[in-house]
Amino acid sequence: MTNSLDESFERIWTIAESLHLPELVRSTTHGTPSLKVKTSFIGRMKDWETFAIHCPLEEKPLLMESVPNIYFETDHYKGWPYILMHLEAVSDAELGHRIKLAWHAKAPAKVKKTLAAG
Repeated sequence: MTNSLDESFERIWTIAESLHLPELVRSTTHGTPSLKVKTSFIGRMKDWETFAIHCPLEEKPLLMESVPNIYFETDHYKGWPYILMHLEAVSDAELGHRIKLAWHAKAPAKVKKTLAAG
């Protein structure tokens, strides 16, 4: 169990790096560690146990209903295309999947072509 933003984010960054997604960078957003594709924000630490990640609005209710121990939202995130994840409940595979989906949603077309050309 980790108990700091930086320690928790190291797990996220390790998984993100293993995906080999072009232009995926670690950054800081609102004072906390975050992931961006180029300059587009895809996710950030909310606190040491919670990661907010891009998620289409239409997917949020399904995720929260089907896996409530992982996915949730607070009033602050209602109506925004970001979902909160309990880091201790999410597997590395699921976390990687969500990072990949967020990257595809936010990456510029040119960057996506780089991945496709591979």
